[in-house]
Amino acid sequence: MRISKVLPAVALALAGIAALFFAVAPLGTRLGWWHYRFGLYWLMPAAGFIGAAAAVHSGLALTTRWQRFRIQGRVMLCLALTIGLAVAYVPWRYHVIRAALPPIHDLSTNTENPPTFEAVLPARAAENASGVAYDNPQLPHMQKQAYPDLAPLIVPLPVAKAFDLALEVARAMPGWTIVAVDPGRGRIEASQQSLWYGFTDDISIRVTCDGGGSRIDMRSTSRQGRSDYGVNAARIRGYMAALRRRIG
Repeated sequence: MRISKVLPAVALALAGIAALFFAVAPLGTRLGWWHYRFGLYWLMPAAGFIGAAAAVHSGLALTTRWQRFRIQGRVMLCLALTIGLAVAYVPWRYHVIRAALPPIHDLSTNTENPPTFEAVLPARAAENASGVAYDNPQLPHMQKQAYPDLAPLIVPLPVAKAFDLALEVARAMPGWTIVAVDPGRGRIEASQQSLWYGFTDDISIRVTCDGGGSRIDMRSTSRQGRSDYGVNAARIRGYMAALRRRIG
């Protein structure tokens, strides 16, 4: 009888600790309690391991001692199993994504002459962000290997019209903040902050003449870290797809 009471309590306590670590990791980062590396690379994995322990503990208890638990104990174990699996899944999934992608966080549809950043530089400096010089000779190769589909958009429109549509779509992108607009140079700068940890990424869009039409290039780079978990590539894909639909 004692074991039937202790096992559910232990499992639920482990799941609760895992959930607590999972919640405070991004919260403490956003509030400035600790550096993002501590929240992302220490607290999150710890939450995952503790969550996995809760899931294993409750899973074994349910499969080997089901008949020995009362309804309350079974409910506690099922709850611990659910919470433990959910918390363990997120760090594991991010680990899988990070392991499958190269350690890059600066992507462009034009790796020979990428769009530049100007207006966001003061904000990046205030955040002690990484530099925006596109001077890593390995970067174009790594991007091509991981994201071969990233390419500029060539449209049969005059530059002014293409720029207006590019700006219209940029303003409609969820979570984007337009930082600067320069129609004369065909440049748009924007930023986007992640919902979870509050990481800020910067975006530069450039519209230039291309024969009888226009060429639209885009660059997306993170302010912190070396790996972006594929976020910048997804952002470029999302914007380019929305722009294609708008242009028709």
